[in-house]
Amino acid sequence: MKAGLVLTLKNSLLSWCRIGSFKGFMGTFCRYAFHLLVAMLVLMPSPGMAIPLGALAPDFRLPDLEGRQVSLSDFRGQVVLVKLATTWCPSCSQLSSELAQAGEFLKESNVVLLDVFVQDTKEMVAQYLEKHSYPMTFNALIDDGQAYKAYNVYLIPRLLVIDPQGVARYDSAGQVPTATELRGLVTEALGEKSG
Repeated sequence: MKAGLVLTLKNSLLSWCRIGSFKGFMGTFCRYAFHLLVAMLVLMPSPGMAIPLGALAPDFRLPDLEGRQVSLSDFRGQVVLVKLATTWCPSCSQLSSELAQAGEFLKESNVVLLDVFVQDTKEMVAQYLEKHSYPMTFNALIDDGQAYKAYNVYLIPRLLVIDPQGVARYDSAGQVPTATELRGLVTEALGEKSG
């Protein structure tokens, strides 16, 4: 996908430069702009999902606020919501509110929330959690780069729904699902019909 985008942008830029018959400064500008564009596209993360839906979710082992190590695989057999976020992101707070609104349903459904903070200290997370709490089982985890790399985090918040077999069923890719949508996603991951 990225290669196709590079080729399309290259052809567009080269066509624009030819149409203008730019010489001198503008010709040089076009060449530099093209090389800069290619470098940016090659170096930036691919705008795909963190992992392909239907694939086994990458495991990670991260410390919680008390220093205990928690792994995604510790919760095999349960639906797990993996939230990749920060304490300072407004959309991340909005996602926390939606999760809290769906909290009783998530608790009744035995869903686990792994709240992975990708750029925050333990102190920042502790302060954040004073304002955000959940009724279901959840662990606040401090990422050391494992989750960031494994899940190709380029947008936050990112919420993944992992089914009981450890397979990724949903990736929000920077969007904030509503509490109602969360209930439906969890119901589907549990193998029940939503509705």
